[in-house]
Amino acid sequence: MVNAALDSPVMAADSPYAERIARVPVRRDEVAVRGGRTRLWVYGPDDAPHRVVFLHGLRGDHHGLEPILAHLDGVRVVVPDLPAFGASPPLPSDRHDVDGYAAWARELLAAVAPGGDAVLAGHSFGSIVAAAALTGEAAPPVRGLVLVNPIAAAALTGPRRFMTGLTVLHHRVAAALPEGAGTWLLRHPLVTRIASVAMATTPDAALRRWIHAEHDRYFSTFAERRTLLETFHASVRHDVTESAGEVPVPTLLVAADRDDIAPLAAQHALVGRFPDARLAVVPGTGHLAHYEAPAAVATEVAAFLAALPQRAG
Repeated sequence: MVNAALDSPVMAADSPYAERIARVPVRRDEVAVRGGRTRLWVYGPDDAPHRVVFLHGLRGDHHGLEPILAHLDGVRVVVPDLPAFGASPPLPSDRHDVDGYAAWARELLAAVAPGGDAVLAGHSFGSIVAAAALTGEAAPPVRGLVLVNPIAAAALTGPRRFMTGLTVLHHRVAAALPEGAGTWLLRHPLVTRIASVAMATTPDAALRRWIHAEHDRYFSTFAERRTLLETFHASVRHDVTESAGEVPVPTLLVAADRDDIAPLAAQHALVGRFPDARLAVVPGTGHLAHYEAPAAVATEVAAFLAALPQRAG
């Protein structure tokens, strides 16, 4: 790693997790991956017994995972901004699809966890990338895999396929417009709010306001129209089932019982596709479990880490 610098996580004052996140040591860094630069944030103590590399979902960045890692006491968590999102520029040569991101994730793991002592994790679209990165002969060594709100079935065939179809149409219109107008449409705050309202399930009004504010702050920090469209189409056409059977390490799926993007029935089917996996269900929440129930997610992740066998040497 290079250019390491102490940094403080930036959270809105109304965040229910701000005080807890502020207590977590964090360092901002960057690494050279696939010919480009990936910005990342390293949370937790240097001497932590467990290390996790955590990939965020579509149109997010590292901020979205801070509520979970703030509840992972004694765990060192590396959270990159995926290329073309947040502070990471696009990949210079690869497409921003599942194959491109999987190749990036393999090189990232080689850079930040060369000893194979880390657990790879992913939320939502990050779950598709994380699972794909661990397949094939180029798969890097890791201790395990954690998938939070994993995409258990392609969105175009799921229970929200009508809503997904409208979202696809929105992106096609944005692609057909001139660059400036198309980007404006993709970043329009009304579109962000509609998506945020559709995903939030908490009855807590203050928490809902904060979730909407988080999406307002970070949902449109993608680099450009082209790369967003590549990633979006990958997110609705692919799912974790494509890679599950080849994942060679113990796997934890953390699902939510009110997640209609990744519904529970599909999660029960998905867990059986892995050679070695178990399913934990967080009650009373949906696809935004990282915002609505981060302590419950962290509890499941911590138990999984504690049960993993230590690597020899």
